[in-house]
Formats: sequence, C-alpha cells, structure tokens
Amino acid sequence: MNSSDCEGVCYKKSGTGACYPKSMLFNGYRSPGVQNDAYIKVSTNDSSPLNSTATEPIQLKCSGIPTVVSKNFKESKKRSVIKYPLAFAVAFGVTEIVCISLGWWYMFRTSNGDADHDLQGYSAIPIGFKKFSFAELKKATDNFKVTLGQGGFGTVYKGVLSDNKVVAVKQLEGVSQSEDQFWAEVSVIGRVHHMNLVRMFGFCAEGRHRLLVYEYVEKGSLDRYLFKANEVLGWKERFEIAVGTARGLAYLHEECLEWILHCDIKPQNILLDHKFCPKVSDFGLAKLVDRDRAFTFSTIRGTRGYLAPEWVMNLPITAKADVYSFGIVLLEIVSGLSTSNTGSVQSSNLVQWVSEKSEGGSRKEEVVDPKLQGNFNSEEVGRMLRTALLCVKQDKDRRPSMSQVVQMLSQHGNA
Repeated sequence: MNSSDCEGVCYKKSGTGACYPKSMLFNGYRSPGVQNDAYIKVSTNDSSPLNSTATEPIQLKCSGIPTVVSKNFKESKKRSVIKYPLAFAVAFGVTEIVCISLGWWYMFRTSNGDADHDLQGYSAIPIGFKKFSFAELKKATDNFKVTLGQGGFGTVYKGVLSDNKVVAVKQLEGVSQSEDQFWAEVSVIGRVHHMNLVRMFGFCAEGRHRLLVYEYVEKGSLDRYLFKANEVLGWKERFEIAVGTARGLAYLHEECLEWILHCDIKPQNILLDHKFCPKVSDFGLAKLVDRDRAFTFSTIRGTRGYLAPEWVMNLPITAKADVYSFGIVLLEIVSGLSTSNTGSVQSSNLVQWVSEKSEGGSRKEEVVDPKLQGNFNSEEVGRMLRTALLCVKQDKDRRPSMSQVVQMLSQHGNA
C-alpha cells in the first residue's frame, strides 16, 4: 500500500492470504461469485465519510427516484497516455488506407482509359515531338492552301506556326498502317538526325487524320533545277549534292538504330536548302525492316525509272534497292536527263548510253549536261559515272553499299 502506483487492493478470502494490488480502477463492478474484500486508498485530507473514524454504519437513503449525477471527476493520466497514441494510430491507418485506395483507383482508371491517349504519351515523350491538333495545322496552312509537292504518301503544304516558324506539313493519304505501326514509324523518324536528312518537328494523329510536320527547305526539290528551272545548277553544287545525298542514305542504312529503307530515291525526294545542301525527304514512311534480314514487300513501292530489278522480279528487297535508285539519280545529275518524265529517256536506255560513252573514258564528257557549257571537273565526272554504273548492276550482290559509295565519291584518283 505504500507504493505510489497502488490505487487499492483486493484480499481473497481463501485462507491463503492472497493479496492483489490494483494500479488502475476502472469501475465498481462486483462479481457475485468471487469472495474478495476490496480496499481503496484515499487521501488523509479527505473529509468524506470513508475517512471517518466513527464506527456506526452509514445509512443510505434511497428514494427510488433516479438522479442524474454530473461527471466532475478528472480522467486518469495513465488512461490519457494510452488513449492519444491509440487515436493517432487509428487515424493514420485510416488515412493510409484511403490514400492507397485512391492510388489504385487512379492506376486502374488510367490503364483502362483511352488507348490512343496512352499511345500518344508513350511515343511523344521519348522523342520530344510536339503533338499538333488538326485544327492547329489547318490554321497554320490556311486550310491547306499552298501546295509544295505531292508524292506517293500524300501532299505537302506550306504552313506557318503560331511562333512564326515556317514548316512543311505532309498530309498522309491511304495509310493502311494501324495506329501502333504509325506511332512506331513516327518514333523512328523522330530519332533520326543528320544534316542530309529532313528534320521532323511534330505530328498529328486525330481521328482519321495523319499528318507530319517537317522543317521547311527553301529551294525545293532537286528535279526543279535539273529538269525544269531556268537557273542552271553548277557542277560544284551538283557534285556536293551527290555526295551529301549518299551520306544521308548511308546513315539511314548503316548508322541508325533501325535499318531504314527509303524505297523511293529520286530527285523529287532530294530537297535543297538556301545553300544547296541536300536533304533526303520521305524516309521512314516505307515499311521498317529489321537489321540483318531481307524483307519482301507485298506491293511495289517507288517510282518507275528508279526501281531496282528485284522489285519487278519479286525478289527480297534490301538496301541494295536504294543503291540502284541512287545510281540512276547520279546519272541524271551528270547528264541532266530525266528517266521518270514521259518523252524522256528510259533508265535502261540511259544506263546503256552512259556505259557506251564511258567505255575507255575518252567520251565521258559527252554525257555531261550541255547546259553546263563545259564548266565541270572532268575527274569528278569520271568518279560519278564509275560509281553510278556500279550502283545500277543487275545483280544486287555486285552493287556497293552506300558507305562504299560515299568513299568512292569522296576519294581522289581512280575509284
């Protein structure tokens, strides 16, 4: 009873002298089956009848009418010590359950949301493109007013964005790829960066609309200067265009993370900037091919006059098909003759004619575009003709790779 923690004691009437100290008092409940005496510790200064020394019993007067007694006692500090941590733990547990539930709900809602939105986010974030709305590009092109060109995949329009940047907007037509394939192609194009390849800035995929936004190349396509324009393209520019185009194709074939076949190399797809630096366009729109394997396309792609023999013979298509097309372009750059326009020479006739003129090397100057009026480098002409004739071999295994083409055009002396 001398302990400060003892509030009372119970003495069991069993003859064993068992005594049970009570450190906390909760209620005054008494079990009828337990024969115990309970002793409650009270203060010596308490003047209540429990501390009286009188021996007469205390008489309780009960009227039988219930009386509401106000609670004016103070709660034990020990009970408070337990109650507050317990309340905090319960509140924290409830909050955690609510947060976890909300998190799972958001993840479930996102995973089951619009598939297009998810795919757009997945594709756009890694490559850093801007996703344009169709209305935005319609406004930028003034309702697709100014046409820059038209190819096998669609029409290209001139546009001006809200930041006054001039762009070329290609509206794809007849694209049969699923949305997954479209996003895959867009992501590949966006990762391709080379000074001799046209840069893509963004895209639009809204409903049935599929558009690509490219950098605007000022001078337009090469065919305008070779076959149409009054302005004569000098030999220095022609040779640099040939080398630059070869470097761009070599990058697509051998240096990209993906092996990209162009499948439609022609002067119309070689654009020229204000310094006549060539930039290959329309790459990546053909079907992507895995490295180290050939692929047989279900339909012929490309332009008549530039198609390799394997297209017609339904043989496996490899990078050597692009090499053949580039060889025809080289012959056109040197001669100024077109193989694709009606009324002009056919590619087979052009190849045969150049072969005859170049045999022995004595008459190669007769192949050169007469509009140059003799202003050309004879040694560079020889290099370009030798390289072109190797590129247009009927047997694709005898054609060089595009990296070898770059070396042959760049080196001095005999190739």
